[in-house]
Amino acid sequence: MSSMAPTRTRVAIVGGGPAGLMLSHLLYVAGIESVVVDNRTVEQIETTHRAGILERDSVRLLVDSGASDRVLTDGHEHEGISLRFGGVSHRIDFQKLAGASCWLYPQTEVFIDLHRARTRDGGDLRYGITDTEVVDVLDTPTVRYTDPHGVRHTITADLVVGADGSRSICRKLVADPHMYFREYPFAWFGVMVQAPPSAPELIYNRSPQGFALISQRTDTVQRMYFQCDPTEDPEAWSDDRIWEQLHTRLSGSDGFRLQDGPVIERTVLPFRSFVQSPMRHGRLLLAGDAAHTVPPTGAKGLNLALSDVRVLAEVIERALNNSDDDALDTYTARALSRVWKAQHFSYWMTTMLHNSSDASEFDEQRQLGELETLVSSEAGSTYLAEGYTGWPHH
Repeated sequence: MSSMAPTRTRVAIVGGGPAGLMLSHLLYVAGIESVVVDNRTVEQIETTHRAGILERDSVRLLVDSGASDRVLTDGHEHEGISLRFGGVSHRIDFQKLAGASCWLYPQTEVFIDLHRARTRDGGDLRYGITDTEVVDVLDTPTVRYTDPHGVRHTITADLVVGADGSRSICRKLVADPHMYFREYPFAWFGVMVQAPPSAPELIYNRSPQGFALISQRTDTVQRMYFQCDPTEDPEAWSDDRIWEQLHTRLSGSDGFRLQDGPVIERTVLPFRSFVQSPMRHGRLLLAGDAAHTVPPTGAKGLNLALSDVRVLAEVIERALNNSDDDALDTYTARALSRVWKAQHFSYWMTTMLHNSSDASEFDEQRQLGELETLVSSEAGSTYLAEGYTGWPHH
């Protein structure tokens, strides 16, 4: 196998999804060069449908950093959501309660915008690689990989950042980590359907048959989810069976009806809560799903990743431009203070809206009591609105 001469850069970023690219972009704005590597191809990332909700400050970060104006023109501002239970919808007005909105803007579009921005600015982006290794993170961080042509490459850097997702190779390099887990006995059955929107905003639905979420994508394609067993085979479900589940769960006395159509994509999404601490080991730092994952109920995953790299870009700039290595010591505490808020919010939303197979009648009635209290209390609704649209950055 042939090898190229080593590349020298300030920051090597393992993982070229939205978190890695946003960090690379913010470092570029600060005058710090970086190299981004990812074992996926650009096409694979662009066509993997994932999160679709951006908090207020995530949108500000994209716009104010010069990464994307398209989020404001092509994204859809949502000023609230509906909580539906007992067959009736209750709107939570984000603007009235928290003076904020969220934006429906798929993660694939965030990636496209960031990839365009880094390409426009001459970013060193290397996709479709294999055999990635990260070594010497206590001294001179080094990344080795094989490119699509079979050529071996070496990158040496002042710092290496692991933004390589929930199956992170970088996470394993952190010595003596403390890991926090919460497994859930259910998953989401996710579908993309060809149909007009059923509602202008998201509907979070709790029913005796289980949770359902009605989201949107475009005028003709919608995203929907319903609670299922993690072992379900999505290919065993016909369109009619899927729609029967969704219609049954969303039925009610207020006349609401789903707009249905052909199912064009189906998948089962198991989820869990996970946090690893610390998020730094030597000259290695972790960001996004490499350090923490949340259930999707609270729409926090992508937003947490962008929050991580906002903080990370600041501490890296202080460390490299101001020779202040002590700044790196502040990263874990600053990042995790928001992570744990988001973990609580996501856990709360999940346990409030999903059914558990071992739930008693008491549990069922208590859950309905919690939802009734939430929608009838301005203080309770305000907590949901503040958490959903995102806590201010300090």
